[in-house]
Amino acid sequence: MAGGGPTVDDIRSSSHPTSTVRVQSYCMLCSTYLVLWWRERPIMPEGRTVPVEARDRERSDTGAPAAPTWWVWLAAWPVTAVFVLSNAATPLYVLWQRDIGFSQGTLTVVFAFYIVGLLGSLLVSGVLSDRIGRKPVLLPALALALAACLIFATAHTVAALIVARLFTGIAVGAIVSAGMAAVTDVAGQDRRRLAALPASCAMVFGAGLGPLLAGILSETLPAPTVTVFVVEAALLITAILAVLRMPVRRPAAPAAPAKGAWVRVPGVPHGNGTQLTRGIAVFAPGITATSFVLSLGPSLLSDLLNTTSRIVAGAMAFAMFLAATGVQFAVQKLPRRTILTAGAVSTTLSMIALIVAVRTSWIPALIASALLAGAGQGMGQLGGLSLLNSTVPPRRLAEANAALNVGGYVPAGLLPVSAGYLSDAVGLTGGATLFGLVLMALAVAGGIVVVVSGRGRA
Repeated sequence: MAGGGPTVDDIRSSSHPTSTVRVQSYCMLCSTYLVLWWRERPIMPEGRTVPVEARDRERSDTGAPAAPTWWVWLAAWPVTAVFVLSNAATPLYVLWQRDIGFSQGTLTVVFAFYIVGLLGSLLVSGVLSDRIGRKPVLLPALALALAACLIFATAHTVAALIVARLFTGIAVGAIVSAGMAAVTDVAGQDRRRLAALPASCAMVFGAGLGPLLAGILSETLPAPTVTVFVVEAALLITAILAVLRMPVRRPAAPAAPAKGAWVRVPGVPHGNGTQLTRGIAVFAPGITATSFVLSLGPSLLSDLLNTTSRIVAGAMAFAMFLAATGVQFAVQKLPRRTILTAGAVSTTLSMIALIVAVRTSWIPALIASALLAGAGQGMGQLGGLSLLNSTVPPRRLAEANAALNVGGYVPAGLLPVSAGYLSDAVGLTGGATLFGLVLMALAVAGGIVVVVSGRGRA
């Protein structure tokens, strides 16, 4: 054999002492190569070997091969699927009110249970996910979402609607903490800023797709309060399959036992409070604006266009969240401070347009308000998630995401409900105007917080 290796004839003559030594040396060399290959072979997180070319892939901070970029985007699919459910019921409440018979006050209670489930879930899901892993939190959340679909599709009482909304809120709380953290885990240490984009876009795109699907399916197909949830259940099943195959590992056992209660108000590690404050300062007014436009939009459209079309209402919501999705792609490479400042400006302009719309009955102003509100939420959310992804260690990331969303959803749940009751007392124009002024002030204050606290930072 070329190169001086043993030949077949050498091996056959191994009875000679010298040949025996050569054969033994050859066997030892082969064994050494085999052991080294076995130790150095690339391993997928689920324990399977991967092709040889995967050896050269970038490795994450856990030491596992970095997942392909398409997996980073696919990991965000469960976030989209659950957020489709979060708003899918919105255009259908008028049908349930007609069939079951309940007041606007009762409808407010149904909405409130969604917030109760969401906030309750955020108190535990982030900490739980950081300690036991992403999949053990995501899979039960998706199962609850499937149960909510079943209850919605068969609802004939207010109690059923309340339970379905409660389950939806719990699932959403788990998704925005564990689900978004899972996207970052799949991306790996060196692509953490990239991970903020699919995680954030998945949330707002799903939130807009839900009412659009519900509006179209309920207007064009039979069983309007059933069909949309059958379609949503199919989406959730694909999300479960994605989670089962998702290349994420259980968190490594810490050197010291984890500190703190399992159920607690979520927070961030010491030294990350400024990043969380900057994110909430812009994200909270932005998501409150979209929540208000989402709840007020059908009433305004009914008054301005003299229509009760669920497709039109769903299309406006979809356009708002499509703006939230698109703007994130447009600004993703800008400094985080610039993104957050632009988000605060967009929310401020949205409230100005909303006040003009309700006081002049001018439809273009209402459309502008919706698009600007979506852009404000999108930039606030992207900037906040990106700040946390870049500074918070993976073992606390889900809890940090939960803290950001608690800061956003508390005002998003309280202010629109308060504005609804105020509108019943003083009229839609007066209530919407006052709400717009309050939220405008909060958005301006948020922008000031970003500018002042972010000097010298990205």
